[in-house]
Amino acid sequence: MDKEILYRYTGNEDQLYEVRRITLEEGSGRGALLYQVSTAGGLDFDVTADCGLDVGRLRYRGVNMSYLTKNGYDTPGRFLPIRGNFDYVFPGGMLYTCGLLSVGPECVDEEGDGQFHPQHGRYHGQSASGCFGRLEGDSLVVGGTVRETAQGHHALRMTRRISAPIWGSELLIEDRLENLTPHDEDYMLLYHCNFGYPLLDENTVLHLPEQRRTIPNSDYAAAALEDQCRCTPPVDGEEERVYFNEIHGTPRALVTNPVLDVQVELTWSLDTLPILSQWKNLRSGDYVLALEPSTCYTGSRCAERRRGTLRQLRAFSSVDMWVRLKFSGTACGAGASSRGQ
Repeated sequence: MDKEILYRYTGNEDQLYEVRRITLEEGSGRGALLYQVSTAGGLDFDVTADCGLDVGRLRYRGVNMSYLTKNGYDTPGRFLPIRGNFDYVFPGGMLYTCGLLSVGPECVDEEGDGQFHPQHGRYHGQSASGCFGRLEGDSLVVGGTVRETAQGHHALRMTRRISAPIWGSELLIEDRLENLTPHDEDYMLLYHCNFGYPLLDENTVLHLPEQRRTIPNSDYAAAALEDQCRCTPPVDGEEERVYFNEIHGTPRALVTNPVLDVQVELTWSLDTLPILSQWKNLRSGDYVLALEPSTCYTGSRCAERRRGTLRQLRAFSSVDMWVRLKFSGTACGAGASSRGQ
């Protein structure tokens, strides 16, 4: 919209779009710094500056699209990289970044650096620096830098930029990962994109690229391979299913709910993120579907080393990744999808 026209209809553009910096004052996330982003196209989401600049709750046209766990928002002070702690602090959110040295179950990398690596790595527990939230051209942009380091060991720097067109309903996450040391560094990175109710219910259908090779992570997942792209209502005590998808065509996946009239399109940089992992957990109370573009499988750092799929970042070099989420549809079926009516 032309600026002259905009300011004839409004006295303040904040009624249409804005980036607001806030601090949580209560609950498990008390003290956490967030950027709240709202576009004129109906997209509202939080960027968690104190937790790796990940994306927390996300709503499209007022309807929730993301999955939040029982734990709620977290802070670096609660994120302790010790054995068995992950399930007690994992917040979910629209995007939870796993890495930078490990993805998957915790392990001691005895054949590599000899260090203990917690489940899904330490990245999310790092606060960003140099953070900003502002209007750039026709986009709302949030960004900053996250460092993951250890004295006498690694020094990795992630520069993240999240942009959303002011008149649109999509967000683009662009990352640059740098190795700041004179030695090569093994790295792992996974973009854990989590979809929840009411986007996710028994009407939800997943559309994956036809040119792919799917590897179930367990016998239980293999037994339900034909239902990989379909969902059921919540099931008490249901086991999770995980699939690894090696993508050989266009890197594009769709999550659709025709009753809700919503479609989510996920695209990503296939050259740097060749695997699309899928986590389907239809257990009551933990009801989630996650799509996860990644550099690797999710077997752990140790398993990836044995598999020969552990990627390496050369001394003082960098690698770029991007992930895009685009939302469309009316979302007018939210009432029909409500179990309270």
